[in-house]
Amino acid sequence: MMRQNLNDLAAFAVIARTRSFTAAAAELGVSPSALSHAMRALEERLDLRLLARTTRSVAPTEAGAALLDRLAPALAEIDAGLATLAEWRASPAGTVRLTTFHWLASTLLSRKLPGFLSSHPGVTVEVNVDDGLRDLVSLGFDAGIRFSESVERDMIAVRIGPSLRMAVVATPDYWNTHGRPRHPRDLLAHPCISYRNLGNGSLLPWDFEKDGKELRIQVRGPLACNSADLALAAVRAGCGAGWTEQDDVAEDLATGRLERVLDEWCQPYPGAFLFHPSRRQVPAMLRALIDHLKE
Repeated sequence: MMRQNLNDLAAFAVIARTRSFTAAAAELGVSPSALSHAMRALEERLDLRLLARTTRSVAPTEAGAALLDRLAPALAEIDAGLATLAEWRASPAGTVRLTTFHWLASTLLSRKLPGFLSSHPGVTVEVNVDDGLRDLVSLGFDAGIRFSESVERDMIAVRIGPSLRMAVVATPDYWNTHGRPRHPRDLLAHPCISYRNLGNGSLLPWDFEKDGKELRIQVRGPLACNSADLALAAVRAGCGAGWTEQDDVAEDLATGRLERVLDEWCQPYPGAFLFHPSRRQVPAMLRALIDHLKE
């Protein structure tokens, strides 16, 4: 294959992932006009339209999407091969691209990532915060951080966080006014603060378990959002009951600002996992990040 073809195919993959000539040009370090010219030249050589362009957006055509499905894994293997060269350096170097969701970015990563960056000055970490479950390979991510139930089975998963536990909480005045539920189904009669997943538009159900019996409740209430901070503010203001990570309300529970109920129905569950595509050789910079997050 001509070197020009390989470069243009790699550029096409970035455009298809970012859906933007401007964003792709910034990532590749070229001008948008040069990138647009290269794509037109590639399409002429292949005699196929790969990208559908409008004044506001760009997206792969059917032929482009088919090419991307075959191209993305091959480019990922090339990147992995180049990354192994880091083994010859005294310390890892390069860029690691991660995707995760808001809560893990603001808790686990905010605590652990600064220390990694300080001790590995040759590594750059790009973090995409997104509630959606993205395909790592096609979008060019090296790894993702999720809870175990969200990890695809064909990925290598490494546990990087402790077990977690949820808590159903509200203010004492709220419970005194509305009554304390004795069973998770009692929450259906309560105004609850719920979480909406912007990735698929669904409301997150509240999961419970007791004596091996699992129960999923779809609550309703005055507020649905994808911000843990906003949801907790509404709960602390007495607007309704909330279902949140126990660690996020530890101080509230200790001071009596909030009270928890249904404690026996909230069992610990596995925490965060870093997952990445199965490869014979994990890039040194990614392996260094995994080792740091596991500590």
